[in-house]
Amino acid sequence: MKKITPLLLFSLSTMSFNAQSFIQAYQNRANMVSQTNITTNLQEFSNLGVKTTGSTANNNAFNWLKNKYLAFGYSANQITEDPFTFSNKSSKNLIITKIGTTYPDKYVIICGHFDSINGPGVNDNGSGTSIILEAARILKDVPTEYSIKFIHFSGEEQGLIGSDHYVNNVVYQNNVKQLDIKVVFNLDQVGGKISNNNNTIYCDQDMAGVSSNNAASAAVTQQLRNCTQLYSPLLTDVDPAEDTDYIPFEERGEVITGFFEKIRSNLPHTVNDTFANTDPVYIFNVGKASVGALQHFAVATSSLLKTEESMAKNPLESIKLYPNPVKDTLNIELPNDIKNFNFEITDLSGRSLLKAENETKINVSTLKKGVYLGVIKSNDKTAVRKILIK
Repeated sequence: MKKITPLLLFSLSTMSFNAQSFIQAYQNRANMVSQTNITTNLQEFSNLGVKTTGSTANNNAFNWLKNKYLAFGYSANQITEDPFTFSNKSSKNLIITKIGTTYPDKYVIICGHFDSINGPGVNDNGSGTSIILEAARILKDVPTEYSIKFIHFSGEEQGLIGSDHYVNNVVYQNNVKQLDIKVVFNLDQVGGKISNNNNTIYCDQDMAGVSSNNAASAAVTQQLRNCTQLYSPLLTDVDPAEDTDYIPFEERGEVITGFFEKIRSNLPHTVNDTFANTDPVYIFNVGKASVGALQHFAVATSSLLKTEESMAKNPLESIKLYPNPVKDTLNIELPNDIKNFNFEITDLSGRSLLKAENETKINVSTLKKGVYLGVIKSNDKTAVRKILIK
């Protein structure tokens, strides 16, 4: 882990924002991040189990990711598998490439790992995984000047094995550089802990290692802070880049930045790094910041596409369930134009426990303490929210 003195960290965290223009199209796309998709992806990721590198669960997670991209409409020739071995076990990185319009041979990389140890790893790093999926879904047909690679690494928990393999066998071959990289933007452990006040995200900055890329990292990290302020409700602070998947890139002189939760959970690497203990709303907000920043780094078009202009926003995404955690009565707050709806509470396996129709006050006193899913449907729209009953 890279170290930084408290004085230097303070001076960076209080640095004033540089001017960076707000772009309405970027905000519109950031607003397309779906709380329902984030919550659903986290739950599915959790259900895949302990994804130790080389395990069956690890391979199942890889296939789950690959199928997500195929469902988004990415073609087979955009999807690359990068296999590697570790301790006589086999695993793979997943790389999806979206070609840029002006600089097709220069890449913005957004990445994070999907392996875990001891537990399902919903915070570390189902949180980053779910955001990369949302960014890829939203930007699939959005023209960007620079090419984007969406990369899911395995082997991070064993010492950055997957990212090290990718850098030293794909980015470089026989020590000859093959890929021109603009910036590497990593997402790791951005799930928060449900009991914390998760309103601030760390923006990772290179402050050691290869000194020649430190200034460039400082610049892009400042841009990341700006984008976070512009396109999400989150506050930002600066954290020194540490031992995660951008480090093999940094060691080769590439420019890096990334997101990491400000209030650090003590649950990663334990059996308790579960869906129940993460904060999906925090992940949703980090997702908005990530989509805004990725558009900035890759220089997305500032004009809305016709498909985006006509895209019907799910009105149920704005629902509010409160109080949450709840003990007796759960209130449902809906947009005024939604009159007919169905509400259902299920356990985490999907078993239905309670149903209601057109009711905005739900008696949950008969349910045991724990974590549940609230599913609301109206017409052909659905929203899913995490509910804690105390």
